[in-house]
Amino acid sequence: MLLRYLAYTLAAIWLIHTFWPEHAHAQQPSPPVSQCQAIAEATPKATFASFTVPGTMPASAADSEVNITYLGHSTFLIETPGGISIATDYNGWFRPPAPPTVVTMNKAHSSHYTLTPDPAIQHVLHGWGDNGKPADHDLVVGDAYIRNVTTDIRSGYGGMEHNGNSIFIFEVAGLCIGHLGHLHYELDDSHYRQIGRLDVLMVPVDGGLTMGAESMSRVVSRLRAALILPMHRPPLINDFLAMFGDDYDKSFATESSVKVSLRSLPSKPLIYVLLGG
Repeated sequence: MLLRYLAYTLAAIWLIHTFWPEHAHAQQPSPPVSQCQAIAEATPKATFASFTVPGTMPASAADSEVNITYLGHSTFLIETPGGISIATDYNGWFRPPAPPTVVTMNKAHSSHYTLTPDPAIQHVLHGWGDNGKPADHDLVVGDAYIRNVTTDIRSGYGGMEHNGNSIFIFEVAGLCIGHLGHLHYELDDSHYRQIGRLDVLMVPVDGGLTMGAESMSRVVSRLRAALILPMHRPPLINDFLAMFGDDYDKSFATESSVKVSLRSLPSKPLIYVLLGG
């Protein structure tokens, strides 16, 4: 009798464990899903056209605006509809009025990072690995999802540092916003696949400190963002603009900020030079 009771007990435990609803088991948190990467993984060699707002998307979502302000050098302030603020390539020199929620950094030059950020900043994301491995960020903060794609950089005496910096991608309000950081080499197919679709692209334009204008223009053309925001700009901005033909509109803004939503994206790619620098 005792053996039969023990057998029934073990069988009952097995049945409960096997058929209990899935949510009853301890679950590991699922990694965020990138909406900007989905198509890219299936078509790694594709050149992505500008995003078209699906007819099924609620008007409120399509019209949700992200405010982007050029603070200087390579630092933009991205402000989400949910109140999250993100400063790119933060060096402590170009500061928004209040400490941002998140800052990203790159270390190719000291003008792109600081090791003594304001303690009020909640999340400090290094574009380089601090543990000997490539940086790997998948962070959800409020209504923003932030991830990175590592790139190689030049190092001293003609050398190269693998995965020394990152391209950061910010997915906010349905938009895919990319910041190329201090890009030193043209991207390959694996980079484009990891980046995916970009609606807004922040691109360094310096004539050679990162890459020459011709090389950088090829990267911009392949990414095919709807709105291109030059940064890290010298007086040679016109040389960069001259690399793009009639397939692109070009405009110099009278302000340092621009508001953008899925619905307001230009149908023809626009290189928009924000005030400041």
